[in-house]
Amino acid sequence: MNDSPPRPRVGCGAAIIDGQGRILLVQRRREPEAGHWGQPGGKLDWGEAGRACAEREIREELGIQVVAGPVLAVTDMIGEDSHWLAVTYRADGCVGEPAIQEPDAIADWGWFVLDALPAPLTQATRDAVAALKASKA
Repeated sequence: MNDSPPRPRVGCGAAIIDGQGRILLVQRRREPEAGHWGQPGGKLDWGEAGRACAEREIREELGIQVVAGPVLAVTDMIGEDSHWLAVTYRADGCVGEPAIQEPDAIADWGWFVLDALPAPLTQATRDAVAALKASKA
């Protein structure tokens, strides 16, 4: 029997911004926040750097290459049964055309202008979009 207390999980993703200033979002099929739209990313593996995680997860989910740049937002998601820390990096553009590689995890994807985003958005995406808008102010 494992009597150690539960530990928080860490997720890493990227707000991918194209040359027109649009953000790439995916619609999640899995909890937490199933059905919500958010930036692509996933669970940090033991011994993996955060930026490498974001780049790997995006490649696995959408088949595109990105370079995770500076940290854009850090989001605490603490619920009764879960505790996640989500790190969002900024990525300017991507190599390749996004295509769903993990249909059990992603329902849809699209490029969206910051003033016309789909709903509902994940908390991490709300935080990233707020940071993006603040950097333009």
